[in-house]
Amino acid sequence: MAITDELAQLREQTLARIAEADTSAALESVRVAVLGKAGTLTGYLRGMGKVAKEERAVVGKTVNEVRNVVEEALEARKKKLAAAEMEAAIDASAVDVTLPGRAQQMGTRHLINAITDEVSETFLGLGYTVVHGPEVETDYYNFEALNAPKDHPSRSMQDTFYVRDLSGEASSVRGESDVLLRTQTSGVQVHVMEDQKPPIYIIAPGKVYRRDVADPSHLPQFTQIEGLVIDKGISFGDLKGTLDYFCKQMFGPDRKTRFRAHYFPFTEPSAEADVSCGVCGGTGHLHDGERCRMCKGTGWLEILGCGMVDPNVLTMSGIDPEEYSGFAFGVGVERVACLKYNVPDLRMLLEGDMRFLRQF
Repeated sequence: MAITDELAQLREQTLARIAEADTSAALESVRVAVLGKAGTLTGYLRGMGKVAKEERAVVGKTVNEVRNVVEEALEARKKKLAAAEMEAAIDASAVDVTLPGRAQQMGTRHLINAITDEVSETFLGLGYTVVHGPEVETDYYNFEALNAPKDHPSRSMQDTFYVRDLSGEASSVRGESDVLLRTQTSGVQVHVMEDQKPPIYIIAPGKVYRRDVADPSHLPQFTQIEGLVIDKGISFGDLKGTLDYFCKQMFGPDRKTRFRAHYFPFTEPSAEADVSCGVCGGTGHLHDGERCRMCKGTGWLEILGCGMVDPNVLTMSGIDPEEYSGFAFGVGVERVACLKYNVPDLRMLLEGDMRFLRQF
């Protein structure tokens, strides 16, 4: 059989295979088998040197014609198969509008942020202003300006994260430095008292840090809200009335408050405020007579520390204690969340368990 006849037969066979290809993969196989490096038509091109000189022109022309016809057929079939496959993919992914919809879980603010907002809204309604300050604080604003001198127990390395400069010669410093992660947001109050003249009505929410081991009632990082009032004629009665209102707003109008004498370096007199237990109704016992484990049978839950601002603190901030007086308080947001929703362990707020967080 002449080479030209072989090429004509190859062309017809190839065109038939192209027409039969029902997928892009099958069409690619035909292309490789004919036009690939080891393809049949490519073999004819490589074997042109063995063809008689008088036949080379005719054979070469025929090979090119077959190649052009095959390439055109491949391109046409490729477009047709691509269109069909696209249509099939669209049909497969089409939405059946008769199927019931799938409800999406709505996101909400984290409970800690939600409680912070709720506390802030309560005091904003009383005319307070929300202020913020640095989390990395100096020794002066975190301790000294709050009536805690160098030898005060609260400055122990066991309670505070101190910052050391590890660059250059400062890396040789050991022990306490002048820079630390704030242990309370009370330092924000000092900044405000230095920059603003009374009257002052503020709350200062933010993260604070202490060298505590995480357990059901302690966290090394938590959110605190400090409150400060400085004005003429402020008394302990104003403090009690404000905090009683706050507790009723947060926990319900039936909840009671009480104040116990305590000690804080920057307030005098100082107290700790308790709120009646919401689990046992303040009785200390459940309906079946069992001792309430939430309040340990006392009927009360500790909620915050407070007191009248020490005159030394006012003086150090440039405020005359003979003319002005005030009160301050500090409440842990995580503790409020646990008391409000009867959560037994502070760590549950930070573990990211969506089964727990979606309850609020």
